[in-house]
Amino acid sequence: MSILCLVTDRRRLSGAYGPTEVERLVCQVEVAAEAGVDLVQVRERDLDGGPLAELVSRCLAVVGPSSTRLLVNERVDVAIACGAHGVHLRSDSMTASRVRAIAPPSFTIGRSVHSVGEAAGQTEAGGLDYLLLGAIFPPSGKPPGPGPLGTAALAEACRQTAVPVLAIGGVDFSRLPAIARIGAAGFAAIGLFADAAGPRALAETVRQARKVFDMPPAPP
Repeated sequence: MSILCLVTDRRRLSGAYGPTEVERLVCQVEVAAEAGVDLVQVRERDLDGGPLAELVSRCLAVVGPSSTRLLVNERVDVAIACGAHGVHLRSDSMTASRVRAIAPPSFTIGRSVHSVGEAAGQTEAGGLDYLLLGAIFPPSGKPPGPGPLGTAALAEACRQTAVPVLAIGGVDFSRLPAIARIGAAGFAAIGLFADAAGPRALAETVRQARKVFDMPPAPP
């Protein structure tokens, strides 16, 4: 089963989702959960603990009993205090085993990695549930940085670790088939989801992305 991960950025959402940035993000999370996205990573790094906790709590309320798991970017304390489903760690953050020691059972833990070597090194038993490798393609909406890793690096990372690897960075519909063919567990994206024109378009984006990963592979 593929893993689709929506990474939030409330500043990129249009007014079709609501009158304020926070209400737009909560609406985005609700629609994505109803459409069947697997993970939502709340990545609002400019928010301090209090406002972030309030936002996470509101997002958890709209996710409700769906299968979507809500993760908090980096802030393990906020994730645990709010009862979130997990946390997404930076590449240089604490170890997954340290998080496991303080987190509740079934807590989802992911980590960002930026090279094949980094991905291959993340093998601690019972620790990570997934890795986010990127940027695979040239990212949109970001200032120029180091060149993208490319699909060959994504394929190699998938071969070198038993932890599910998700692609991130510049992911759009035209690139989803290549990610699926390589054998990646799925993908994460900000722009693919945030740039949907409104709730209906977002729901259709999730459904169409799922189809790409769930369709049988093309014959050689």
